[in-house]
Amino acid sequence: MEDNYICVLENITKIFKVAEQDINVLKGINLKIKRGEFAAIMGPSGSGKTTLMNILGCLDTPSSGSYLLSGKEVANLTDDELSIIRNEHIGFIFQSFFLLPYATVLDNVLLPTLYVERDSADFRKKAKEILKLVGLEDKIRYKPNQLSGGQQQRVAVARALINDPDLLLADEPTGQLDSKTSAEIMNLLSEMNSRGKTIILITHDSNIAAYAHRIITIVDGIVVS
Repeated sequence: MEDNYICVLENITKIFKVAEQDINVLKGINLKIKRGEFAAIMGPSGSGKTTLMNILGCLDTPSSGSYLLSGKEVANLTDDELSIIRNEHIGFIFQSFFLLPYATVLDNVLLPTLYVERDSADFRKKAKEILKLVGLEDKIRYKPNQLSGGQQQRVAVARALINDPDLLLADEPTGQLDSKTSAEIMNLLSEMNSRGKTIILITHDSNIAAYAHRIITIVDGIVVS
């Protein structure tokens, strides 16, 4: 049943125009991600995996094809509609943590809630609960430059969770971390998955991909396995 799938992509293409030349980056992607799945997308540099992630995360739209997110066609939505979906239904974790340097840990986690019409006190309570979940309850008043790289990424994970998204997208989330800290972050993501979150991980590292339940390989804009 399609209801079992959070992401359904059919014949997705993406063409970029560079100096009057069409560059065909995605060449007919067909992919389904089940609710509650932990999937990794792997591929060499230039394979199209980042472009695919941008489409999955509604940061970009395909040139052609269909993309259903939780049963809703998103391929043809307006920029404003895509913004609402990104904020309310998708949590992003990037290689660069993208934390506001002048804001506290708590305020960084609360950032996505600025555009949601709900009591701010509710969100502050929830943010503190999530920070406790990721092991940072004693750091809520710290600034990012007072934290280690692993702690900053934990803040980014907490920020991604604050709006209770349907889908977590992690793009090379351990790319700036040492192996020990990488393992800590991946164990944290595995715990989030065990709590029911659907996670799609983009990585070039087979050791990191091994944490996922399914590995999807993309080469030259095509899913090959």
